[in-house]
Amino acid sequence: MNSNLPPNTLPASENKQETIPLSSGVLKLILDRLNIPVEVGALINSIKIVEHENNNKTLVQRLGSIIYKLQLDGVQAMQLHWSHFDQRRLPALIWFNQAWYLVEREQQQLKLTDELGNSQFQDDQALHNSIVIWLRTPHTQANAAEGVNQGNQAAKLVWRELFKTKSWIRDVVIATLLINLFAVVTSIYAMQVYDRVVPTLAYATLWTLVTGVFIVVILDWCLKMIRGRILDSLACSVDRTLSQQVFEHILHLRLDTRPRSLGSLAAQVGGLESVRQFFSSAIIFALVDMPFALFFITFIAMIGGSIAWVYLALLPVALILGWITQLRLQRLTQEQMIRNNERQGLLVDVIRGCESIRASGASWRFSEQWRDITHSISRFTIQQKLIKNHTTNTVASLSTCAYVMALVVGVSQIESGNVSMGALIACSILGGRVITPVARSVQYLSQWQSVSQALKMVDQVLSLDNERSPQQNLLVPDNAPKKLVLDGVRFSYPDAPILKLNIPKLTLNAGDRILVVGPIGSGKSTLLKMLAGLYRPSEGRVILGDADLWETDPSFVSDQVGYLPQSVHLFKGSLRTNLALSGAVSDSQLLNTCQELGIDNIASDNPRGMDLPISEGGEGLSGGQKQIVGLGRVFLAQPNIWLLDEPTASLDIDSDQKVLDAINRRVKKDDILIISTHRTAIAAKMANRIIVMQQGQIVDDGKPQQVLAKLMTQRSTPHAKEQTSPNTPPIATVRGGSPIV
Repeated sequence: MNSNLPPNTLPASENKQETIPLSSGVLKLILDRLNIPVEVGALINSIKIVEHENNNKTLVQRLGSIIYKLQLDGVQAMQLHWSHFDQRRLPALIWFNQAWYLVEREQQQLKLTDELGNSQFQDDQALHNSIVIWLRTPHTQANAAEGVNQGNQAAKLVWRELFKTKSWIRDVVIATLLINLFAVVTSIYAMQVYDRVVPTLAYATLWTLVTGVFIVVILDWCLKMIRGRILDSLACSVDRTLSQQVFEHILHLRLDTRPRSLGSLAAQVGGLESVRQFFSSAIIFALVDMPFALFFITFIAMIGGSIAWVYLALLPVALILGWITQLRLQRLTQEQMIRNNERQGLLVDVIRGCESIRASGASWRFSEQWRDITHSISRFTIQQKLIKNHTTNTVASLSTCAYVMALVVGVSQIESGNVSMGALIACSILGGRVITPVARSVQYLSQWQSVSQALKMVDQVLSLDNERSPQQNLLVPDNAPKKLVLDGVRFSYPDAPILKLNIPKLTLNAGDRILVVGPIGSGKSTLLKMLAGLYRPSEGRVILGDADLWETDPSFVSDQVGYLPQSVHLFKGSLRTNLALSGAVSDSQLLNTCQELGIDNIASDNPRGMDLPISEGGEGLSGGQKQIVGLGRVFLAQPNIWLLDEPTASLDIDSDQKVLDAINRRVKKDDILIISTHRTAIAAKMANRIIVMQQGQIVDDGKPQQVLAKLMTQRSTPHAKEQTSPNTPPIATVRGGSPIV
C-alpha cells in the first residue's frame, strides 16, 4: 500500500516511528510559540533520558514522556497525517525531508522553520504524507470552551463582539456630542442674523458669522464621515465573527440531531444578513442621536423659555407611539420570518428534486404550496407596512403640530418681551432636531423586530448540539486502535419513538473482514454511521481502541476511520478537489488511486482531465462515478478502519470487480474492513465474517460459510417466509443467483 510514498516520510500508522529522532531545537520553538516556558537544558536532558529508555515506544509516546518529565501540566501531544490535520490549529511540528520543522501559516503560505531558525515555504501537496505532531494546551481548550459558552446565543455573540474593544464607544460618543453641538451653532447663527445683522445691516458681522458657520459645517462633515467609518468597520467585524461562528458550528453539528429541513436551516443562517445591514446602515446614527432630543429641549428652554414645553409635551407621545408599534410588529415579524423559512425550504427541495417532481407530474402540488406560503407572507407584509406607515405619518404630523404650536407660543412670548424674533427662529430650527430623530428612530426601531427575530433564528442553530462539547478534555491515544466495540448501544432519532439500533454487544478486531447484510431499513447504514462517529448512541458506548469514541479528539477519529456513505455528495469544484477534500494529496497518490479505481476513465473523457468541472451535488456524473470518487477519498485517507456502505451498488460487473480487487490490495493486514451490502457474493472474495441485521438488531454473526448455508437453507425451504423465526431476514435473488438480504 505504501510503496508509492516518498522516501522522506513515514506513515503515522506504522510502528517504525521509534527510528525518528526528536529535535530539542524545534521542540523549543513550538513551546515558545505556545508561550510555555521551558529551560533549554532541562529539555535536552529530558530528550536524552527518553531516547535512552526508548523501549520501542512510538513517536508520540516518547514525546508524551518528555512532556511528563518537564512537568508541563495539561499539555498533550497528538500525532496524525498532514492530510488529516486541521490547519487552523497551527503551529505544529512536522517531519519532512528527514528533519523536524515548526510549521506555521504566514501570509496564506505554509512556513517551515528548522531548529537553526532557517525558514522555507512549502505547499500542501509536498507535505501530504508527512507526520504532524500537534500540542494541545489548556489555553487552547479554554479558548474553545469560552467561544462556545458565550457564543451559543447569537445576541450574546453580537454584543460581545461589539464591546470587545471599548475605544470605538469613546470615539463615537465624542463625535456625536460635537455633531449635535454644531447643530446648536447653526441655530445660534440664525438667531444672531435676525437679531443683530438684519436690524443694523452689519455686513462685517454677517461675514464673520458665515465664516464661522462654514468652519463648523466642514468639521461636522468630517466628524460624520469618521463616525460612519467607525461604525461600518464595527459592523463588518461583527458580521465576520458571527457568520464564521455559525458556519463552523454547522460544520460540527451532530448529524443525528440536525434539522431535517436543510432549506429552513439555510434560511435561518441567512438571517445574519439583516443583522449586518442593521449595524452598517444609518439606523445606528438615528438611535445614537435620539438621546440628544432632551439636550435640544434644554437649549430651547434657555433661549425660548415656554416654547420648550411644546416639544417636551409631544416627545413622550412620539416615544409611546413607537413602543406600541414594536409590540404590534413583534408577532407579525415572527410569523413572516417563519413562513419565509418555510418558503426557502420548499425552494431548496424543489430544486434538488425537480426531476422527481416532473416525472411524477406533481408540479401543480408544489405550485399550490408555494402560492399558499407566498400569499401568507404578502398578508403579513401588508399588515407590517400598514402599521409602519401609520406610525411614520402620525409622528410626522406630530412634528408639524409641534412647529405650529411653537410659533403660537413664541408669538405670545415675543409680545411679552421674553423672546426675540431670532430666538423664535432658532427654537423652530432646534425643534426639528427634537422630533425628527424621534420620528426616524421609531421607523428604524420597527426594523429591529426583523433583526431580533433573525437573531432568534440564528440562536436556534447555535443551540443545536455539536459533535463534541468544548468543555471536554478530549483523549488522544498513542497507538492506532486494534478494535472497535459497541457496548449496550441503542439509538433512535430525536423525538422519534422508533428504535433504529439495539445492539447489546459487538466487537470488531484487527484483521476482520466483515459483511453487514440485511433487508432495507434493517439498520446497516445507521450501524456504519455509529461506528464512524457520525451518529451518537442514545444509550451505550462506542469504544475505539481503548477509549470512548465520543471522548476522543475528532481529528484522531478521522485519521483512523474512513467512511464511504451510501449516497456520495460531490462539491462544486473540480474532480481533483473532490478527491482531495483536505487539500493535501500528492500527485503520485492521486494518480495511483485514480488508476486503481478507474477514476482516470472519468478524467480521460474530458479535455480538462483532473480539472474536470464538478457542479453542486455532482450533477453530470452518474451514480457509479460518484461512488468511485467517494471511494477514492477513502483510499487517499489511508485509514486503519474502513467503513464502506454499498461501495459497488451503482457499478457494473467489470467496475465492481475492479473496485473489490482495489479494496483487497489497499486494506492492510491489521485493518478492520466493514462493508454494508445486499450482495453476499462478495463474501467468497474477502469476508471472514458476516453480520446479519434485521430491525436494528444483529440476528446472526459468524463465519461466511455457516451464515451463507443458513441463508441458502432458508431460501430453499418451502414457505420459508412463514416458517422462519421473526429474527430471520427474508431472502431475495439478484443477478447471478447470489442471495441477498
